[in-house]
Amino acid sequence: MPAAQPFTLWTVDDVSAYLGVPVQTLYTWRKRRIGPPAGRVGRHLRYDPDSVRAWFEQQAAA
Repeated sequence: MPAAQPFTLWTVDDVSAYLGVPVQTLYTWRKRRIGPPAGRVGRHLRYDPDSVRAWFEQQAAA
């Protein structure tokens, strides 16, 4: 049986680079509840890459 691929969550820096927006913009969007969904792992903010991509596609279609 092949080994399972590790599930990697994205950091704020990862999402910033992917979307091409400043980190502060992501924090502002989160505060306003308009950005990609994120969750906390301890005190760190993490994003599911699939959710970020889906959010982006939804924004692009609007």
